[in-house]
Amino acid sequence: MITIAEGARTHRIDRRIYGQFAEHLGRCVYEGLWVGEDSPIANRHGIRSDVVAALRAIKVPLVRWPGGCFADEYHWQRGIGPEAERSTSINTHWGGVVETNAFGTHEYFELLHQLDAEAYISGNVGSGTVAEMRDWVEYITLDGTSPMADLRKRHGREQPWRLPFFGVGNESWGCGGHMTPLHYANHYRQYQTYVRRYGELPIYKIACGPNDDDYEWTEVLMSTAARFMDGLSLHYYTLPSGNWDAKGSATDFGDDEWHATIARTRKMATLLERHSAIMDKHDPDKRVGLIVDEWGTWYDPTPGTNPGFLEQQNTIRDAVVAALNFNMFHRHAGRVRMTNIAQMVNVLQAMLLTDGPRLVRTPTYWAFDLYTDHHDAWFVDARPAPGDAPGRIGTHGEYTVSWRDDAYTISVTNAGLDGDVKADVELPQRVTTVHRARILSADSATSHNTFDAPDTVRPVDLDGYQIEGSRLRFTVPARSIVTVRVG
Repeated sequence: MITIAEGARTHRIDRRIYGQFAEHLGRCVYEGLWVGEDSPIANRHGIRSDVVAALRAIKVPLVRWPGGCFADEYHWQRGIGPEAERSTSINTHWGGVVETNAFGTHEYFELLHQLDAEAYISGNVGSGTVAEMRDWVEYITLDGTSPMADLRKRHGREQPWRLPFFGVGNESWGCGGHMTPLHYANHYRQYQTYVRRYGELPIYKIACGPNDDDYEWTEVLMSTAARFMDGLSLHYYTLPSGNWDAKGSATDFGDDEWHATIARTRKMATLLERHSAIMDKHDPDKRVGLIVDEWGTWYDPTPGTNPGFLEQQNTIRDAVVAALNFNMFHRHAGRVRMTNIAQMVNVLQAMLLTDGPRLVRTPTYWAFDLYTDHHDAWFVDARPAPGDAPGRIGTHGEYTVSWRDDAYTISVTNAGLDGDVKADVELPQRVTTVHRARILSADSATSHNTFDAPDTVRPVDLDGYQIEGSRLRFTVPARSIVTVRVG
């Protein structure tokens, strides 16, 4: 039994835990988000209307841009002004294709405006200068007269934009410069100085944190630069094989690969605990947020596609992976303030796939949909049944509970391939209203949505739940996610 006590609310689940990541990589930005105003595909100011509508429906809170590895080769002034006058470059990380810079600062903020989402920009430390970063922040945020503000106005934007989050470099331990932790920490201290606050609204500065289990990186950054940062990033990807040279197929896998994927996903809990413990030592008040700004499944590219475009399909396995991560993020949301799944459209564990004018929602999209009621809610530390670990029901079941607006939201995931999970929930008061009861399931472990069959995996109303006073019972079949919201 899952027992929900009246006073078990411990911390807020920031809606930014459901953030997205859009990099100049493959077909994420070009075609996925940006088609241009002259495109026959329906758009508003060049941004795809169907993509915006789909993302608004899952309440995307913010979008991290322009990378990723691309960020540390991105020179922002190439992406402003009339499109015909913008200079091109080569996207050396992702396929060696020509970057037109048709989608730049103004287009990014137009996308955010249409999504009603916040900005999280990654600045160029690897190949950029302090002055370049300083000028970009001034261009975006200064309300008044200055060289950069005047340049912004000449390009058609009179008022500054809001820039709530700024990352100082990306993966500086790898594609962002192959730096040692101390070398980057000193770079961070220097560069962040010039991410200036022009006006009343602050900019939340995010330092490049560790890759996976590099605990030394976290120790050095926190001991050397914690007082200069508001957040520290963490990157961790789920690979079925654990081998970057042969990661595994997105759709052609057996039971062993399923179980390996789930096991490697659950490593996130260990990473959050151990990196948080190091942060607690240097920041006991939890002022600095842990920002998981790249996470998700990473498989071998879809056969026949450009391997540098990182295109992969998305099955019910990916939806289950997403839900398990959400549950872990909720439990650690006292320190975890934001996460960004990689990536939003057409790349890695995408929400949406496009093919010309066609669009399909992936199983991962529907996992996000089932968790929208947890946004900005209070985490409820519900007591597990005897013998179960916190947040677990038996071997394959995992749950998370939150409270908001006088209602409890209970989400339960069955990560097993066979056998039901029985959810038996005792609430602190009588259940009078069922606001929502939905299930995402699939006929097989490899079930996925295609352009010809876009609704193979999608949520439906949950039948068969039982309510007896303050008791709620329902069954979660194998490879399924259920969300029930009651008041």
